[in-house]
This record gives sequence, C-alpha cells and structure tokens, in this order.
Amino acid sequence: MVQMPALALSILLASAWAALFHLWQGRRLRDLLFYWLAAVVGFATGQVAGQMLDLIPWTIGQVRAIEGSLIALLFLLIARWLIQEGKSQPETH
Repeated sequence: MVQMPALALSILLASAWAALFHLWQGRRLRDLLFYWLAAVVGFATGQVAGQMLDLIPWTIGQVRAIEGSLIALLFLLIARWLIQEGKSQPETH
C-alpha cells in the first residue's frame, strides 16, 4: 500500500518534470495540463515497472524516483509528439 508522503512526493516530482518540460517546449496553458497528465501517468507507470523489475535499488522511501522520472520523461516526449502531430493536421470543418 502506498503511503501518503510517497504519493505526495511522486506527484510533486511528476509536476516538476511537467513544469520544466512546459518551460522548454510548451506554448499554451492547455499544453501544461497535457504535459502534467502525461508526467503523472508516466511517473506512476515507472513506479509500477520499478517495483516489478526491481533493477535499480535506490529509492526515496517508497518512491522509485529514477524509474519514475525516466518513464515520465518518455511520456512527456510522446505527449510533445502528439501535440505537434495535432498541429500539423489540417483542420476540417
């Protein structure tokens, strides 16, 4: 079971990655929301993968910051690609 401090730290780290990525690549406020969602889902996926594979032994309490951060960054790159794909599509009305 995930403790509240671990959940809070995970959301804080994912939010920090989303904010930094938005400062680097974001254009609109809607991009920030999309990046935040991608980072949170990616960080959670990294947490689960880290627990299942147990490759990197370093943690902060229950938080697998390395695995979570790596997968969050991967999800952020995918989110950026999806945003750019959406902009390149011609609008049809």
